[in-house]
Amino acid sequence: MNLPKLKQAEADFLQRYPGGFADPGLETVRKKHNIDKLTEFARENLGKAAFGRPEKVCSDVLTITSRSSMVSRFEKPRFRDFIHGLNSHEKQDFSDAVYQRIHGRKQLGFEIMLGMLKQHKLAKWSVISVVPFYYAPKREVFVKPTTAKGILAYLEIEDFRYHPTPSWAFYKAYQKLVKDVRDEVVPTLSHNNAAITGFLMSSM
Repeated sequence: MNLPKLKQAEADFLQRYPGGFADPGLETVRKKHNIDKLTEFARENLGKAAFGRPEKVCSDVLTITSRSSMVSRFEKPRFRDFIHGLNSHEKQDFSDAVYQRIHGRKQLGFEIMLGMLKQHKLAKWSVISVVPFYYAPKREVFVKPTTAKGILAYLEIEDFRYHPTPSWAFYKAYQKLVKDVRDEVVPTLSHNNAAITGFLMSSM
């Protein structure tokens, strides 16, 4: 990682917005993305006890994805059709995958979700990463293709490369990169992992 470049980006951002993401100048951005509200919804509806009702879990996953400002308006209706098209057994399988992804064996959950989404040509980074991010926004990362590619180029990362097909290997490497950036910047830029990637994207 090009640390001097990161520190310069941090200084430039704080010069424009001294309060970081709490700065009044970013109020419109905060309202647009509304991450805290969706995190609250995710935590209220996708806790461990919720997974005895797979139909509701699938409905709540759809709600989160539909309300997210970070998921493309082209992908939202396709994901809605995917959820509505699942039969009861498939809803159980998808619910089990979401449970593992959030609460259990995270890679297993990722791979099962990916397999189901691939069957419907919906294996997109935004779709597979959005719900885990809202559930744990300081641990999980939302992968937006243009942002991820831009960050890797900007910070001159050569250890791994972006690929449009989601993979656990890339996710873990990108997650670690975001954590490394978090460790280097002031807390006002790292309220959650989307803030970190947003700060980097605005610096390019």
